[in-house]
Amino acid sequence: MDGKPVTLKAAFAGKPGVVIFYRGGWCPYCNAHLREVKDLQKDLAKLGYAVVAITPDRPEELRKTMTKNALPYALLSDSKSESARAFGVAYQVDAETLKKLDGYGIDLRKASGQETAWLPVPSVFLVGRDGAIKFVYANPDYKVRLKAPVLLAAAKAALEN
Repeated sequence: MDGKPVTLKAAFAGKPGVVIFYRGGWCPYCNAHLREVKDLQKDLAKLGYAVVAITPDRPEELRKTMTKNALPYALLSDSKSESARAFGVAYQVDAETLKKLDGYGIDLRKASGQETAWLPVPSVFLVGRDGAIKFVYANPDYKVRLKAPVLLAAAKAALEN
């Protein structure tokens, strides 16, 4: 959130991790999902997990989302969508969708500070201490998100593998 680069290895500090890719603080479905994970945070921490949520929003926008949702985990800016592309969940937003979002008062270019608008498919990755991906949930329907009980069950199972 301070604009300084961070690696997932540093963010997880030797712990298994939960990586959440979300579209932005402007997305009501994203905010609802971030709050659902917030309610699960203590259970995930008891299992040893660190949680980070990654978005194309600029660092300034992260503060708004953090405050609005009172989130206990880190939000990371991926304004160039490099991380989302590395995880294989990024897509470039087409002109028709940009126009539609503009009609709702959502300016993706302003939110990210980039000329090209990218969004991640909303997704959740569980990463082991060794950096290996143990579980993936991604759904191109941005309205459908991984439910907390399923995430908790997957987190428990990933520790056993």
